[in-house]
Amino acid sequence: MKKLVIAYSGGLDTSYCAKSLSNEGYEVHAVSVNTGGFSKEEIADIESKALALGAHNYVSIDAVQTFYDKVVKYLIYGNVLKNNTYPLSVSAERIIQAIEIANYANEIGAEYIAHGSTGAGNDQVRFDLIFSIIAPEKKIITPIRDNTLTREQEIQYLKENGIDYPWEKAKYSINRGLWGTSVGGVETLTSKDALPEEAYPSQLSESGSRKIKLTFEKGELVALDGKKDSPLNNIIALEAIASAYAIGRDIHVGDTIIGIKGRVGFEAAAALVIIKAHHLLEKHCLSKWQQHQKESQGNFYGMLLHEGQYLDPVMRNIEAFLSDTQKNVSGDVFVSLHPYRFSLDGIESKHDLMSAKFGSYGEENKAWTAEDAKGFIKITANAGKIYKQVNADD
Repeated sequence: MKKLVIAYSGGLDTSYCAKSLSNEGYEVHAVSVNTGGFSKEEIADIESKALALGAHNYVSIDAVQTFYDKVVKYLIYGNVLKNNTYPLSVSAERIIQAIEIANYANEIGAEYIAHGSTGAGNDQVRFDLIFSIIAPEKKIITPIRDNTLTREQEIQYLKENGIDYPWEKAKYSINRGLWGTSVGGVETLTSKDALPEEAYPSQLSESGSRKIKLTFEKGELVALDGKKDSPLNNIIALEAIASAYAIGRDIHVGDTIIGIKGRVGFEAAAALVIIKAHHLLEKHCLSKWQQHQKESQGNFYGMLLHEGQYLDPVMRNIEAFLSDTQKNVSGDVFVSLHPYRFSLDGIESKHDLMSAKFGSYGEENKAWTAEDAKGFIKITANAGKIYKQVNADD
């Protein structure tokens, strides 16, 4: 039989692919990659469905730590928010999922590799790019895209083949992961409407406010309220705390890889609190030009990641730069959580460049005299004065 690996989620599209490809004589190896958000019970349910659909076997790859180490860490270092809004919650996951699936296909010597993407979204690009680089000799098969199938056609085919699961389309499409949850619905298909309260999976359950301390060490979140743990576990713990305040909700509008505009809701409580807290700490601990260059490189990193270009060597170059900038990004950030919002109260760090011994802004200068200031200002004005005299008519 022709050995094939399929990126399997348990949803309608990948279930159709698993069944149809099995019927066509492929030895289907179904693989799901957990980058956060899957319980053991959900994974067991996905496995039972895959085997019932005719899969030769099923494998669940735990890549949550890999996702943090390879991607999330650098999204924090770079304070990456796509279009100043979206922390790349789902798009970042797809990269790691594609890499793990391609590596698995190589490991078992599969001849084919498949996914359930349509021809209308970003994921088809991400999966195909990664697969073609890591497993270039394997043929990529995409039944939904190639045959432009509708949900109704997929459901009818599965019913005809004895698979009659309840495939009613959920009112809202939810994709949960370590770095946030995307939310899609009829409201996000147009430009006007907001998502209603009930669309978000994390509902408001805290009515008061809470102060919390985030401790960073060289850019990584190493403790919450003084309790040390791994950065990964701290992200998970902070998500549980902050999501109870319904923090991190928004709608992202962006340019898709295929050239059309896209709109998606999301909630990413931990991601937004961490990025904003980390950014505040950097404002205190990094030089003006470090911050300036980091903003450019962080945005570039996020854009390339979103577009599936993770394997380009320039990404390793940017990661090296971002890592080097974090040497002095250590200290505590104090955050106040409130229903639907949070505020950054301040920081404490031995690397804080806002040192009173040099002076207090707008109040007192200790490291220079009034004459020093006058001379500095005079020289700073030279370029402008010369331009104005030479180009008096401008």
